[in-house]
Amino acid sequence: MPEKNPTFVILGATGDLTRRLLFPAIYRLFVQNEWPVQQIVGYAMEKWERSQFLDHLHTNLKAFVTDFDENKWEKLADTIQYQSGDLTANSLKTLRNFVQGGAIFYLGLPPQLFADAAQGLGEANLNRPPDSGSFRRIVIEKPFGWDLESAQALGQALSPWWQEDQVFRIDHFLGKDTVQNVLVFRFINRLLASIWDSQHIAQVQITYAETLGLEGRWRYYDQAGALRDMLQNHLMQLFTLVAMEPPSEWDADILHDHKAEVLRAVRLIPSEHVDDFAVAGQYTAGEVEGKEVLAYTEEEGIQADSLTETYAALKLYVDNWRWSGVPFYLRSGKRMARDYAEIGVQLKSVPEKLFGAGLSNWLVFRMKPDEAIDLVMWAKKPGMELSTEEVVLTAPYKKAGERDYSAYEQLLLDVLKGDQSAFPRFDEVEESWRIVDPVLKSWKTQKPALYRAGSDGPSAQDGLMEGNLTWKSLEDPT
Repeated sequence: MPEKNPTFVILGATGDLTRRLLFPAIYRLFVQNEWPVQQIVGYAMEKWERSQFLDHLHTNLKAFVTDFDENKWEKLADTIQYQSGDLTANSLKTLRNFVQGGAIFYLGLPPQLFADAAQGLGEANLNRPPDSGSFRRIVIEKPFGWDLESAQALGQALSPWWQEDQVFRIDHFLGKDTVQNVLVFRFINRLLASIWDSQHIAQVQITYAETLGLEGRWRYYDQAGALRDMLQNHLMQLFTLVAMEPPSEWDADILHDHKAEVLRAVRLIPSEHVDDFAVAGQYTAGEVEGKEVLAYTEEEGIQADSLTETYAALKLYVDNWRWSGVPFYLRSGKRMARDYAEIGVQLKSVPEKLFGAGLSNWLVFRMKPDEAIDLVMWAKKPGMELSTEEVVLTAPYKKAGERDYSAYEQLLLDVLKGDQSAFPRFDEVEESWRIVDPVLKSWKTQKPALYRAGSDGPSAQDGLMEGNLTWKSLEDPT
């Protein structure tokens, strides 16, 4: 159970993340009586009065929460305070007026300020609990660094002030029910254990496709690109869940050990052969969901010669006994054919002479547009001839009437409990940057392959496929 009556401090409380994601999640937990927090303290540069901060939250909650209740809001508002200040220790010391016992410090800040905030809180002596019965925790949003060097620098900046068991690196993908179900489905169903290896699996594809463009985030995105924004963190974590060894027990440290072990086993991408393992793409003008859209270089704020990739694909190999020779494909892009996200595991094909070439099974964990597990099988087609047809066995993840928690709600509850299972450990972050670092360096001066908005991505992605393997179509993902 979460420890009762901690203080929840949000640094960067007036920012976009707080209003769109964090506070709606807090509000929903509060309404469900699952928010055991005594006091919320908003902290930001704006020299607002408490009433101004409450008005700001109230306006945005009404916009982002469909079933907003004024009475519930008034009760939640009674627990909210506001303090203005910067990230220096002298200014942060004012938070001592609100924080006595257990406390969580949530950094809803730009990534370049994480180290300053962590150090400032430490120098203000807010990082250490006053007694053994309470705690102090810090929550950091991704990205955890900008490349391998900056990630290591961020780790070094945190370590003098915050121990690893105090640091919660929040990756909202790991709060999704379907993602967590990958582990449960893998390890609780014995029938999968005998086929979960290179003898039976031909490939794994992890896809996150978006129809959205920049949606006002061009300042961040044009610096980050798809590889940093999606693959290095979100999709890399999904990859570890598929490839990790079975844990001996459900323990956060054991889970992290196995995930880090997978990342350390990934074959290094040679800097001189990056094109054999990675493809960058950038969308041109096209049609998405029936609407004409601009090319990336025609978007507001984007330079005509921008080399930023809006699509990225990686081919990874895990050089261990279980996965030797099996390609893992990770891809994500904007302005794609449809909004679709899945983990697809393809079993090897049956012999061609039996019923024809290319017949294989897929086990698919779907994350969007709806959450479900699909098993693609083959059966006899009705009629006189001995011919086959595809049969898809589908298990929707949620039943009607079941409580639906958002990823942020689940992860906030985990922070309150002190459960780090769904929060990447530093060595996982470091190893994932090690994997993509040669690609980032290669792409600094490389023009991305172009793809039409509303398509499956650049044709260059097909060059990553081994043998007779092909990408799953976004139009017909089964």
